[in-house]
Amino acid sequence: MNAPVQKPPMLSVREALDFLLEAATPVEQVETIPTLEANGRVLAADQLSTIDVPSADNTQMDGYAVRAEDCADGEKTLRVTQRIPAGSVGQQLEPGTAARIFTGALIPPGADAVVMQEQCEAVGDSVTVRHAPRAGEWIRRRGEDIGAGATILAAGTRLRSQELGLAASVGLAALPVRRRLRVAVFFTGDELTMPGDVPADQLKPGSIYNSNRFTLRGLLENLGCDITDYGIVPDSLDATRATLRKAAREHDLIITSGGVSVGEEDHIKPAVEAEGKLSMWQIAVKPGKPLAFGQVSRDEGHAFFLGLPGNPVSSFVTFLLFVRPFLLRLQGVEGPVEPRGYMMRADFDQAKADRRNEFLRVRVNAAGGLELFPNQSSGVLTSTVWGDGLVDNPAGNRIAAGDLVRFIPFAELQN
Repeated sequence: MNAPVQKPPMLSVREALDFLLEAATPVEQVETIPTLEANGRVLAADQLSTIDVPSADNTQMDGYAVRAEDCADGEKTLRVTQRIPAGSVGQQLEPGTAARIFTGALIPPGADAVVMQEQCEAVGDSVTVRHAPRAGEWIRRRGEDIGAGATILAAGTRLRSQELGLAASVGLAALPVRRRLRVAVFFTGDELTMPGDVPADQLKPGSIYNSNRFTLRGLLENLGCDITDYGIVPDSLDATRATLRKAAREHDLIITSGGVSVGEEDHIKPAVEAEGKLSMWQIAVKPGKPLAFGQVSRDEGHAFFLGLPGNPVSSFVTFLLFVRPFLLRLQGVEGPVEPRGYMMRADFDQAKADRRNEFLRVRVNAAGGLELFPNQSSGVLTSTVWGDGLVDNPAGNRIAAGDLVRFIPFAELQN
């Protein structure tokens, strides 16, 4: 009598993610592009400042540049001898005088403080200062933000608007970045139909609209990938293999949705095994569980492969948890690529513990707590629109109203 087949143990979320991140090899090609066009790109080399920022002492406020010792009594009338707007250079400030000065303007020689205009009263060519400033008050010192030679941006940084502004502030008109990641996607299932091809009232029994195509493409666009969409591939081994070969030639990563089970109509596993190598994982995660990871061979090297489940919420959540950090690492992002979580109050009960790590769709209520979407099924896509993020609920854990839980906002998961 044959012994029963032993199923491999399910991987934890941590184990699966660690495996993916260890396998990821960043793209090597680098291009130099205008800083104005670098939003969302990954920096390929450290960037150093060649200047001090600010380049000279300047004022943080509209007001009057003075000598602090002239105003030590707390009320002093001074003669205004010059006016210094931003971009102008003032003259030597003599004792007993003040300079009208505007935000960003250079501090004139001889002045050592600025008094904000709200603490002054100007009459004719004189000003009464009703404040005893300390030396250095409201002055931005040369180099206090950035010193010449300092590293302002590290290699592996994914550039956002603030990084672009920082680069521009030291005169960097162009930046070296890794090339965009090339990602191919296709979708399996003869039941799939594209919106617009068939009216809803004429859908054949068992047919569904291909929502995953829209969700996954949107997620990839948010991450700045160059996408090739091969659409819906027929449920046949030959068609699946042919699409894999075509996709592997020009892409760094191939992502599929559906067909990662082991049924007779699920051709992803044998197709990838025939064209490369594959690991089929059962992950202790809900929603999700099945995830395929491997490589599709080509003449030189390979393209990575990730096969996501077909249920729409499972596909969405597994992308956020596993594909997103893997993509960021492939793009060359260094440092943490996992989303931050925040401890927040649960305003719901989850009396039944699950043996898997659950990711519950929730939203933030007006009282600052978290509400649970009532139907947590992997097919209920409305929960992802209704919700603000996911609660990371460990395996075997029950939740009672008032408990603190780890909340991961969608803003973190889609950044």
